[in-house]
Amino acid sequence: MVHISRICFRKYGNFMDNLRLYVRGGIGGMALPRLGGHGGNGGDVWVVATKNMTLKKVKDKYPLKRFLGGPGGNSSVRALKGERGKDKEISAPVGITVTTDDGSILGELNAEGDRVLVAKGGNGGTPYSALLPKKGQAKHIRLDLKLIADLGLVGFPNAGKSSLLTALSSATPQIASYAFTTLRPEIGKLMYPDYKQISLADLPGLIEGAHINKGMGHKFLKHVERTQQLLFVVDVSGFQLASKTPFRSAFEAVQLLTKELELYKEELVSKPALLAVNKMDLPDAEDKLEELKVQLQNPEGN
Repeated sequence: MVHISRICFRKYGNFMDNLRLYVRGGIGGMALPRLGGHGGNGGDVWVVATKNMTLKKVKDKYPLKRFLGGPGGNSSVRALKGERGKDKEISAPVGITVTTDDGSILGELNAEGDRVLVAKGGNGGTPYSALLPKKGQAKHIRLDLKLIADLGLVGFPNAGKSSLLTALSSATPQIASYAFTTLRPEIGKLMYPDYKQISLADLPGLIEGAHINKGMGHKFLKHVERTQQLLFVVDVSGFQLASKTPFRSAFEAVQLLTKELELYKEELVSKPALLAVNKMDLPDAEDKLEELKVQLQNPEGN
């Protein structure tokens, strides 16, 4: 039997997983009209993965959400080559995909220290540009956070994911008998006796149609992309989301969860996965578990 230490999960207060920013590279410096020379290039704007950073911290520290590279220095009698403008760095959490407004990917921050150039500074003036400098690139960018975890809990609402967290750790997520109790991800670490640590993410419950952005939709599914392994949590008795929706057995729940992941992004179904059958203390749970085992061994016969 593997024993796991009880370690608190870190909760994301006012959790944010996307942020839109305005960035502009610095303008280049002027060349000296009388003697020529070269103006300094404007500073670039970078997004840099930084430890213990969150998107909420970025928003709170920079409420205007504007980041400008420094201007290049002008050419002068004492220095015909103007100084380069100062770069501007935007600290961001690990796990960020940086995109433009039209969805073009500029880069990803997968490890601390990773850097993405988001706005290049303008060139300084030269005799070949009539001594006039160039403006820096200007655009809106989006920082899109996808949680990175060793294990991600996947299940329909009220499947018992939060209860499982409580059993594994000293976390105290909200638990109730109604469907949507987890509205934002939680991520933390479990430590084994040999001090090996794994990170585990409790993610909001899926619903049918999530791949087309129903319910939490893409807000949930994008976090599944960077988990190394999935843990499907299924109620042995099945579930019914609402009185107007059909009842789904435990086997149907497994099929539907797999389907939602595949329809969102096909490669997600190639991730290693485990199945946790929950609520085994309910009446007839053992019989339903045996039925589920038979169905899983012969899925085509159902």
